[in-house]
Amino acid sequence: MTSSAPNLLVTGGAGFIGSNLTLALQEKFPGTRLTVIDDFRSGDFKNLHGYRGDFVAQNLATLDWRQQFGDEKFDAIFHLASITDTTLHDQFVQVQDNVESFRRLLSFARPNKTRVVYASSASIYGPARQASVETNGAAPANIYAFSKAIMDNLALRETKENPSWIIVGLRYFNVYGPREAHKGVPASMVYHLAQQMKAGQRPRIFKHGDQKRDFVYVKDVVEGSILALEAKASGIYNLGSGQARSFNELVDVLNKCLGTKFQPDYIDNPHAHYQNFTEADLDRVRSALGYQPQFSLERGVADYLEWLYPDNA
Repeated sequence: MTSSAPNLLVTGGAGFIGSNLTLALQEKFPGTRLTVIDDFRSGDFKNLHGYRGDFVAQNLATLDWRQQFGDEKFDAIFHLASITDTTLHDQFVQVQDNVESFRRLLSFARPNKTRVVYASSASIYGPARQASVETNGAAPANIYAFSKAIMDNLALRETKENPSWIIVGLRYFNVYGPREAHKGVPASMVYHLAQQMKAGQRPRIFKHGDQKRDFVYVKDVVEGSILALEAKASGIYNLGSGQARSFNELVDVLNKCLGTKFQPDYIDNPHAHYQNFTEADLDRVRSALGYQPQFSLERGVADYLEWLYPDNA
């Protein structure tokens, strides 16, 4: 990014990752011109406390970008808006909303070859037993993952037809951290288990707690997303911690941070299609973007709990 005061747009900027990214961009580029688009279906205005930019309340699946922005030129568009509830199984709604929103955005960005950084998802890998590499074929197990795989297909088609246009897809793994509470059920396991334990309850996890996740702290994901502003070429990259940790391990970490000694309450897993293992192979994103996660699960959870429960800090 050549300008110290770029014109940046963030879709889904009132959501979990989007709000963290928006506020980080505002801090990193003090003179930046920032615009957020969000329809508040999975966002909350409270996440943008201290935000100094513009806000457009619109549904991206129907937004007329030209009518809204005219000939305004953006240095980059971060596209994080989507239906993020993976338990919403209405196939038409998921695909129509996520894919058509992306298609409209690309149509607007194409004439000026505006840099686009968009949120893909680790869910497209489907069931895995080892670290997922970007060259693995898509194997979506639910309609949300399918919609993200189609977005990747669109991005790859555009960059093949327009080699000078930089489009970067980021496959976020299991992100947790500040400003996710508004999501309710789709919020991270870290958040839900912390809340249960803070309330004096045993943490409820699926039998027998040996499922593993690549839990990645939102601050690392934000840093990786901002690094995409400097990408020299298009690409699709994993953004995770690079280390799978079990649900049992997460409970141990939470116990240490909270000063508790709860044993897990093991329950049956009601989900037919469940990723029992996720882990990001980070080789490609390290070499292309210089991404290096700074937060282990222990450090990330400790930082998060200080934010969640400031009175206990």
